[in-house]
Order: sequence, then C-alpha cells, then structure tokens
Amino acid sequence: MFGANTMTNPRKKIILNEILFWKQNKLLPEHYCDFLAALYAEGADVEELDPVHHKQAVLPSEKRKMYLLIVGISIAIIALLSIYFTISSLTLILTVIVGIAALILFITAFRMAQKNNLLTPIFHLLAAVLLFSMSIRIYTTYFNGNNIALFCLIAANCGVWLWSGIKMKLLYYTVSGVLGLLALIGYYIINLL
Repeated sequence: MFGANTMTNPRKKIILNEILFWKQNKLLPEHYCDFLAALYAEGADVEELDPVHHKQAVLPSEKRKMYLLIVGISIAIIALLSIYFTISSLTLILTVIVGIAALILFITAFRMAQKNNLLTPIFHLLAAVLLFSMSIRIYTTYFNGNNIALFCLIAANCGVWLWSGIKMKLLYYTVSGVLGLLALIGYYIINLL
C-alpha cells in the first residue's frame, strides 16, 4: 500500500521542480525546501532522481506562456492598425474588424478582472488603443475637417474610459477618462475666448 512508488514519477518531478523553484527564488527558507525535497524524493537523493530543474516549474512556464500571448496579441494589433491606416479601400470592413477586436479585448479584460489576472491591464490598454484608433479613422474618413465631430469622438472615448474605470474599479481608466474630458473642456473654453 505504501511503497517507494506511491507517487508517480511525473507528479514527483513536478513537485520537486516547484520546490527547487521556491528555493532558487527564495520563496521559502532553504532548509524548508531541502526538507520538502527529501520528503518528496522519499529518502532518495534529489540528484539521483531524473534531472530536476527550476525552469521546468509550473509558474515560470505559465509566465512564458503569458509573455508569448501578450507579444502575439500586440504584434497582431500593430499589424491590424498598420493595415487599417494604410489601406483606404477597405475602411468599412477594417473598421468593423477593429471594433470587434476592441469589443473582444474589453470583454476578455472584464472577465479577467474578476479573476485578478495580471493580463487584465494589458488587454484594457490594447482595447483602448483600438477604440481610439477606430475613432480617429472614422473621423479622418467621414468627418475630416469637422472639429465638432472630432471633439465628440474623443469625448466618447474618454466617456468609455471613465465608465470602464468606474465600473471595473480601475484607477488608470478613471483618471484617463477624467483628464481627457478636462483637457477637451479646457480646449473648448480656450477656443471660445
């Protein structure tokens, strides 16, 4: 019932990798990590088992996946925006695509915010950039030279940022929305004088 093979080798290796990661990053005192490693190695020397490496731990691999996801999405958005602003014949189709992408990023960020995910601010930022870019493209395509339309589009963006900041309790969005609206109001008052 209780023998040397009570824990399967892959599980043992994962746990030992985690313990080594904790030891390398000083998440636990070294003597605790040594004790845990000896306990999970079931009396065998850790070096005698299959090679264990702290980079094979779950947390570093999850971080690498997150970084790759962030880089991939950022590159895709940069490519989308470069196509969006250079190809004028597909403005309507690209505007719909950019709008859908911004909406997907906002929804994803909203869902991740409930789980306190570290990617949430990045998705918020990317969604805000897409929304603002879409607003500028709509202005330059359909309302070029109409300052009231530009004022309204920027105010709408700031309103979305402010609403998102209040709704999701995000200080950076709330501050951005308020500062943007204050800058617009200040610009409007200065131009009246």
